[in-house]
Amino acid sequence: MALRNIINIDEEKCNGCGQCVVDCAEAALRIVNGKARLIKEIYCDGLGACLGSCPTGALTIVQRESDPFDEVATEKHMKEPGNVKDELCGCPGTRPVDFSGKVSAPQTTEAAVEEKPELQNWPIQLKLAATTAPYFKDADLLMAADCTAFSAINFHGRFIKGKKVLIGCPKLDDSQFYYEKLTEIFRENSIKSVTVVRMEVPCCGGLAYVTRQAIKQSGMDIPYQEIVIGVKGEIKSEGMAPLIPKLQAI
Repeated sequence: MALRNIINIDEEKCNGCGQCVVDCAEAALRIVNGKARLIKEIYCDGLGACLGSCPTGALTIVQRESDPFDEVATEKHMKEPGNVKDELCGCPGTRPVDFSGKVSAPQTTEAAVEEKPELQNWPIQLKLAATTAPYFKDADLLMAADCTAFSAINFHGRFIKGKKVLIGCPKLDDSQFYYEKLTEIFRENSIKSVTVVRMEVPCCGGLAYVTRQAIKQSGMDIPYQEIVIGVKGEIKSEGMAPLIPKLQAI
């Protein structure tokens, strides 16, 4: 035992939101029976990275006698299934949220606005989404290029409705990362179908290519559809597309 800084959790203030779990780099915290819990003292480094995300002030750093922080044991713990940080940052905005059936149209005084929100999951950016997010289970997945939602009219009603959404841009991001992450998503979840919506510009074809390759590499039999949007917002082509018969290096 040693006198050192360590996390303290006020259970009366804790509302079980789980934001501290996301921010804890050592995976030392877990939600148990609706409250945040410190799994083992040896996993807490006492630096307080989790403090700022707590909306109720339930977390504080105190100095008391405790088991010393064990860096080797913590690294081993972090590599165990369920403890690997799938998110690329510790912000609460990366927490998986499925709000199917809870979406309501915003109030508006403009009668001409007919589109209502159909988005059912968060986050939607592929780089931020967890590969094991619960909303992927038995999902019809929409993989959309960033620009498509700004180009096509009534994007929610035409393309998002009934689907879980991921977005990305193969021109600006790492296609190899997309390929590896999508492969894991397809392999670890019972995805029912994949629809890619992309722009007609050549660089946007990379999103469709990487998605098809990831389905192929995952070994899963997932129906695939591709929709191409013109730069003026019109649909250039749509329909079921065959997967590439032989996997090629990205």
